[in-house]
Order: sequence, then C-alpha cells, then structure tokens
Amino acid sequence: MTQPRTPHSETSSPFPLAERRGRATVVEIRGVAIGGPELVLVAGPCSVESEQQLREAALAAHVAGARILRGGAFKPRTSPYAFQGLGEEGLALLRRIGDETGMAVVTEALDPTQVPLVASYADAIQIGSRNMHVAPLLRAAAASGLPVLLKRGMSATLEEFLLAAETILLEGNENIVLCERGIRTFDTYTRNCLDVGGIVALKRLTHLPVLADPSHATGRRELVVDTALAAVAAGADGLVVEAQADPWSALSDREQQLAPEELVELGDRVRRVALAVGRSLPGAQEETRLETAPPDGFVDRLREEISENDRGIVEAINTRLELVARMHSYKAAHGIAFRDARREQALLRSLQETNSGPLSAEGLEEILLALLDLTKREVA
Repeated sequence: MTQPRTPHSETSSPFPLAERRGRATVVEIRGVAIGGPELVLVAGPCSVESEQQLREAALAAHVAGARILRGGAFKPRTSPYAFQGLGEEGLALLRRIGDETGMAVVTEALDPTQVPLVASYADAIQIGSRNMHVAPLLRAAAASGLPVLLKRGMSATLEEFLLAAETILLEGNENIVLCERGIRTFDTYTRNCLDVGGIVALKRLTHLPVLADPSHATGRRELVVDTALAAVAAGADGLVVEAQADPWSALSDREQQLAPEELVELGDRVRRVALAVGRSLPGAQEETRLETAPPDGFVDRLREEISENDRGIVEAINTRLELVARMHSYKAAHGIAFRDARREQALLRSLQETNSGPLSAEGLEEILLALLDLTKREVA
C-alpha cells in the first residue's frame, strides 16, 4: 500500500486529492473496472440470510448482467430488534458463492475492528450511509488496501461526501467508488430522494467514479428501475441494486428489493439508455447461469413452488364455491337477492387495503371480478 499523501498546495479546493482537475479514475474490483465506458451492475440481497437465498440471488443477478455481488453480513438496522445479519457466516457465504459465479464481492464493515475480518473475505469494503462521517472507520478501510465503496450519508452535502473520500485518499488508498444512495427530505412517499443533480455535480467535481443506489434512494420496488435510468442518464458509472429470488420473504428491506425478472428488465432498459449516452452495460449471462447452477435446480424448485401455489389456489376457489353455494341456498329460501353490489365493493376495498404483495390494485380488481363472475356461473 502507498504511503499517506499530503494535499497539493497549488489548489484551494477543500478536497484537493478528490478534485477532478481534468482526470477520471477507473477503479478495479477484482478485475471489474468502474469508471470506464462500460457501466457496472452491482446486485444482490439486502442481507445474507442463508446459503440457498444468497446462491439464488447471485445466480439471478449474474444472469441479469451483474458482475459484482453485494449483500450485508453485518446490518446496521434502525431497530435493535430487526435482523442484524449472519456475521462471519454471511461473509463466508458471500466469498463461496461469489467464487462459484465468478463475481467480485462487496460488503459492509460497521466499525474499524471489523475491517480486517471483512477484508479477509471481500474484494471491496462498503462504508454505509450511517458511517460516512466515522473517520476511524474510513482510515481503517483505507489501510486494508482494498477498494472502498463509499456511500453518501443521508444528510450529507456533496462537500461533506467528498471530504469523507478525502480522508481515505489521505491514507494513500486511491481506489474509492462513490455511491449516491438518496438523501433525506421532507417527503415521506419515498424512503429518500435520489439526488440526480448531485450525480451530475459529482462527475464535474471529482475524478472518482460514481455509482447510484436506486433501491435505498426510493425504498419502493416499483420506482427502482425508472430512477436507475435517470441515474445512468445523469452520468452514473453503474448501479447498486438490491434483488433476490423471493424479495417478499426477505428479513430486511423487502419493499425495495427486485425479483429476478425485474432485475432482468432493469438491465435491458439500462442498456438502451446507456447506448444513448455513449456507454454500455454487459449483457445477460445465461450461459454462466447454466454452468454454475447447483444440482438441485433453481428453476425446477421455483416451478414446483409455483405448481404447489396453484394447487392451493384451486383448493381455495373450490372452498369458496362451496361456501357461496350454502349462502345461495339460504338466500333463495328467504327471498334475498343473491348478488350484493355494495358488499362486493366493500370486499374489494378490504382486499386492496390488506394487499402487501406485488399484485397491483388493477390486477386485484380484475381477479375479484373474474372470481365473482365464476361464482355466479357455477352456483347461481
């Protein structure tokens, strides 16, 4: 590792080492270049929960074109009762599955004492939003000699963000990748606000490469793809996205994680925008997925789960038809009309209020109306 540096005296910039000065740095993480003409997709689950969960997430990410695997082994959660990660077990899984898929690994260290342990497994060390201002952690990450993925603090100005990078540069580590992950505003619809203008500004202010994290910026699955496109159009050198095979069962940040098909859609749409701004994104890697897929078969398992779910749906519909038939008999015997439009509208509102999955309000209404028509034909 190089010796700590001193700032250049010929500039009055508050961050002379991070200042652009007509150059652009390309950072390599295990052979993956960030900051060149090719965009980089970093993807994986919010937190490492199990070997199966991580392997399925990594394979899906690799198929979509991701070249770096992300995942939290140590999770800095707001609530102390929330899932805190698997610790070293999670680090070992990241290394093993990263090697299986040929992907580099980036994961977070929460304090200086964790850095040597994380560095023994990972290819790059992430500094999270909550810890961007923690100088001892920045220095420890710099001293590891590994590239550092530095996330912007949720309330940090651009100057404060670049001064955090300057702290790492002063320790002699120039392999820093900045990550815009959204800043806190007065709005509550999104988790944070993706600072697209900040991405543009960073590309003018610093020579360091800049990634964008639309998952944490929005906190909403349905907004991730479109905000990712905005970030790429603004000049981001790549994306950090949370995704896994079954995001709805995730132990952390399930609302913002993409399913495999959504991650593929993101890759496809980003490629079109990248082309328009003179960049590119590596294509989907289907052949690698087939070569590295575990013997138990990711697709086969999902198909069986889908079939089992479908059998449950049929059973539930039959149960409903039996219940409605009993209701129809009672109403007919007492001269009561079979269909009740007010009751059906109330049922729809109730189902929409409790629907927490990916099913849209329009899709839910369509299914309920089809079910009511089926009931009418089968029972009335």
